[in-house]
Amino acid sequence: MSEGRRRAIHIEYGFVAPASRAQRGAELANPLIDLLRALHDTGSISAAARAMGSSYRHTWGQLKHWEQVLGADLVVWVKGQAARLTPVAERLLWAETRARNRLAPHIEALRSELERTLALAFDAAHEAITLYASHDLALPLLRDAAEALHDLHIDLRFAGSTDALAALAHGRCEVAGFHVPAVEGGALPSFARALKGLLKPGRHKLIASHRRTQGLIAAAGNPLEVLGIGDLARPGMRFVNRQPGSGTRLFAEHLLAAARIAPERVHGFHGPCEDTHVAVAAAVASGAADVGLGIAPAAAQFGLHFVPLAEEDYYLVCLKDALEREAIGRLRALLASPAWHEALAALPGCTAHADAGHVLALTRALPWWRWRAPRKPPSPDAKARAR
Repeated sequence: MSEGRRRAIHIEYGFVAPASRAQRGAELANPLIDLLRALHDTGSISAAARAMGSSYRHTWGQLKHWEQVLGADLVVWVKGQAARLTPVAERLLWAETRARNRLAPHIEALRSELERTLALAFDAAHEAITLYASHDLALPLLRDAAEALHDLHIDLRFAGSTDALAALAHGRCEVAGFHVPAVEGGALPSFARALKGLLKPGRHKLIASHRRTQGLIAAAGNPLEVLGIGDLARPGMRFVNRQPGSGTRLFAEHLLAAARIAPERVHGFHGPCEDTHVAVAAAVASGAADVGLGIAPAAAQFGLHFVPLAEEDYYLVCLKDALEREAIGRLRALLASPAWHEALAALPGCTAHADAGHVLALTRALPWWRWRAPRKPPSPDAKARAR
């Protein structure tokens, strides 16, 4: 776009009554994107107007307004056919979707911090917890239920599993969230190497939360016939990875090692990565990647094909002394309640953990805890020095 046609971005926020609060996650008010999405989904001005609860005249006027602002046509009109977005509008819609999902952890953290500030400003006795957690679509539901049912504000901030546990170790949060494959015995070397140093029996206490399904996310209809982890090494297959330190990346490393596939054989494994499951799904949906590893609700959000690979247990962890806090007690009560089961029913592949809300011993909940890295044989020089 030339200098004369550049358009600036303006972001603002406002306060609303609690009863009307429906904006969550990475949502940002954007009337242009809402209009384009409605036109894309419905194929007509009248249907788009109904979907947005507006009049035909207002919707038509908004379309013409945005075409003037952007200096480009946004809709292709062909008599007797549904309205279609122009290539410019299509690119704008997908670019905004991907950007929004990439920014999701930061937008969510900002919104949560502002909400906590407001809650404390109006009620000093209001209970609050700062939770750093590996990305999961169930946690915003937990936060909403905690606020509505237990007068508990959860300051939710998404990070990779190792970053979340590091935040707990450094006192930046009271609770951290991470996930591991649900296995009965057996070793998970990649998880043991990354997580054991951040969790100490006796000092840290696990609180069971939920179980979810992790798998491969591919284009709708699965045109490339992605069936399993071995397909990641196929020539030309473009893989979008999660960021280093995330539990999902550790899971990818574990799966590739089990299949005896070197990460270097997977196109994109060491390339640009995404910070959330939704961003991975958006990359696949936009055609920027062919396949990614993520959770079932993220695939469902974009209508994508999902190949289940394994179930995972999602845990919350706090320091032993924190169990005495009223806020932690309210959190545990919510996790053990029917309300948590009902909330999870809305997410594909997610169910409450069998011990949801209960405190579990690290060595019992994590069967790979006793795994030890194999010792390397001493080098010839070391043997010589030992003589």
